[in-house]
Amino acid sequence: MASGGVLPLASLNHISIVCSSVEESLRFYMNVLGFIPIRRPGSFNFNGAWLFNYGIGIHLLQCEEPQSLPGKTEINPKDNHISFQCESMMAVERRLKELGIPYIQRCVEEGGIYVDQIFFHDPDGFMIEICNCDNLPIVPLADHTFTMAACKRVVAVKQQQKPLAVQAPPLQTTATTTAAQCVPSANKAMQRVGGEEAAHVSCA
Repeated sequence: MASGGVLPLASLNHISIVCSSVEESLRFYMNVLGFIPIRRPGSFNFNGAWLFNYGIGIHLLQCEEPQSLPGKTEINPKDNHISFQCESMMAVERRLKELGIPYIQRCVEEGGIYVDQIFFHDPDGFMIEICNCDNLPIVPLADHTFTMAACKRVVAVKQQQKPLAVQAPPLQTTATTTAAQCVPSANKAMQRVGGEEAAHVSCA
């Protein structure tokens, strides 16, 4: 990167989502996620809506060809998504059931700390995650220049089960030989997928 350092950013301002129906998406983000409509510049010559809450904005943009949008597919935690921290995963699950919104659940384990996740779609298939991710401490890497090499090393060891000659510092995890084993949440409700009993809880 050119000299001068990183861009002088301050915070996340908003995300933009292209919608097949701004009206339907507006109801979803208001009634499900609790966003509040705010004034949108009148100079815009296309249909849309702005919402705000939790310190970030969501800008809805009307798609000119709604039939061209891919629509909802299988809920995939590895797909693009926005994630929200919550105070009660049980309350989130209960509300999704009341609204009839399909969802799936996952559990992530790191050093004996467990994070529960719930994934579901907005009206156009854009994925939303609700989690208690603040259970995990934010630990900066000592030298972020090694991040990519370290990630490649983990993948290679998992696939080949032998060391890879990459000059990277030792990873502070046991995931170099086996994937982390998640233990289902003590909350029985977190052991279900879309309200049905799941055979197991996997890690993203």
